[in-house]
Amino acid sequence: MNLNDRKFVMVSSTASAVDPDSPTEFHYWESDGLVWGSYTGDTVIQGRFVGTREGEDVRISYVHALKAGGTAGGRSSSRLETGEDGLLRLVEEFSFEGDDTQHVSVCTEVAG
Repeated sequence: MNLNDRKFVMVSSTASAVDPDSPTEFHYWESDGLVWGSYTGDTVIQGRFVGTREGEDVRISYVHALKAGGTAGGRSSSRLETGEDGLLRLVEEFSFEGDDTQHVSVCTEVAG
């Protein structure tokens, strides 16, 4: 299992409503356990993340520019799962800097 050059879309989040017609899209890269990438979508103009993967656990720090103005950043811990269709799924617990509220999002791999 490797995240290199894989794309995911957000399907649910406790932090905000997900627009099914324009969900946030993530592009992952991985090399030797280092994970990085970018994202953009319904509430985000541009975002970047970097972190590590050990087995099924992915830990990243992220920051993004919001369409509503300003920026947001934080940390997340994701569990990598393989669906019945063979595509990957990320179940992510995250929080924003300055806010201890734990949120959960689910992202599914885009078949490509």
